[in-house]
Amino acid sequence: MDNKKAWVVTVNMGYGHQRTVYPLKDFAFSGKLINANDYEGIPKKDKRIWKSTRMFYEFISRSKRIPFIGETAFSLYDKFQKIPGFYPKRDLSKPTLGLKQIFSLIEKGWGRDLVSKLKEKPLPLITSFFIPAFMAEAFKYPGDIFCIVCDADISRSWAPLKPAKSRIKYFAPNSWVANRLKLYGVKEKNIFLTGFPLPRENIGTKKAEILKHDLSHRILNLDPKREYYQQYKVLIDKHIGHLPRKSDHALTIMFTIGGAGAQKEIAMKYVKSLAEKIKKKEVKVILSAGTREKVKKYFLKNIEKLGLKKNFNKNIDPVRDSNSKKRVQNKNISNGVEIVFSEKIEDYFKDFNKKLRKTDLLWTKPSELSFYTGLGIPIIMAPSIGSQEDFNRKWLLALGAGIPQENPVYANEWIFDYLNSGRFAEAIMDGFIEVEKLGTYNIKKICLG
Repeated sequence: MDNKKAWVVTVNMGYGHQRTVYPLKDFAFSGKLINANDYEGIPKKDKRIWKSTRMFYEFISRSKRIPFIGETAFSLYDKFQKIPGFYPKRDLSKPTLGLKQIFSLIEKGWGRDLVSKLKEKPLPLITSFFIPAFMAEAFKYPGDIFCIVCDADISRSWAPLKPAKSRIKYFAPNSWVANRLKLYGVKEKNIFLTGFPLPRENIGTKKAEILKHDLSHRILNLDPKREYYQQYKVLIDKHIGHLPRKSDHALTIMFTIGGAGAQKEIAMKYVKSLAEKIKKKEVKVILSAGTREKVKKYFLKNIEKLGLKKNFNKNIDPVRDSNSKKRVQNKNISNGVEIVFSEKIEDYFKDFNKKLRKTDLLWTKPSELSFYTGLGIPIIMAPSIGSQEDFNRKWLLALGAGIPQENPVYANEWIFDYLNSGRFAEAIMDGFIEVEKLGTYNIKKICLG
């Protein structure tokens, strides 16, 4: 069975890289995902480097909200991860200053301990962050090294110093990334166009029976006047099949907050605008707080201020299950407002994916969640944070699956105008048809056969 397993390595810097590998947990060795920056026995020196990087990123992400000073600081930082224009096509293999600094730290031993531990059982190594891949190659890891790209386009930092001589293999979520890697000098034979690894519990088997079931109910909610269905019945019948008479859930919007806790204020502006419709049970709202207690408390406080306390059952502290004696996180459940929160990241992803099955619209900054439009979920795009998210936004717009947020203060107006026009239903089909949905299965086949 060991031959059918892999080391699955990530970093707990925000949710993006961890969310990317969560669907691969079942074929991770011992069912465990390894955080390169926070594993058992990590040397203090290594952890200090990782910690300073994480703290700086989170500080910069949050500070962007501060007028002038924060925006200036973020702009300077973003230059280091800036993605150059694709055209004209040219050789972009020259390493950046930031990339050289990363390799300078690796040459001094950063990551040697992690790789030495993985060498004890040289399984295929799959990582969602480029630095562990660089470490593995630098310290001569004997197994295959695979790197999953989790954005629609990437900076030069994702490819090593000498990409033409590297044996790192890349899983590209779309053709943009595949072509970009070639410009950076990565050999074509080391690039696999797999699609992003979406959660299998939201797809089902390769026939996508779960996905199609959920999609058939979602499209009813997002095309209430059947404007889109009347024009594209043949397309819907071909890709989804026969639609049920009635959706199995109320119109539901999920608002997600990134790992740094940014943009929670924008989410509450939406909720405030939709408050009356929530009270009338015309719409349900899910607030995804992740693993941040402060964000959850912020939501609870503002829900009460908006007079939505009656529509919300406050969270009960974790208790012990009488049978398993394990701590169980009780969820925030109500008719109109719900919060997704868990202390552990894997519990959060599990609950998030479950709630996603009955989510009709996903409001988020254009992060790795942009690829979740492949599940047939329109993305309402909050403002981008960083160059890579600007390109994710561009990609979603090109597909027609992403819709820029209008003024949150008037969400109770424009969201329903989009509903009645069939625009959201169109975004469903654009994402579902155009985006590769079986990335998890494709990755497993390449790595493990």
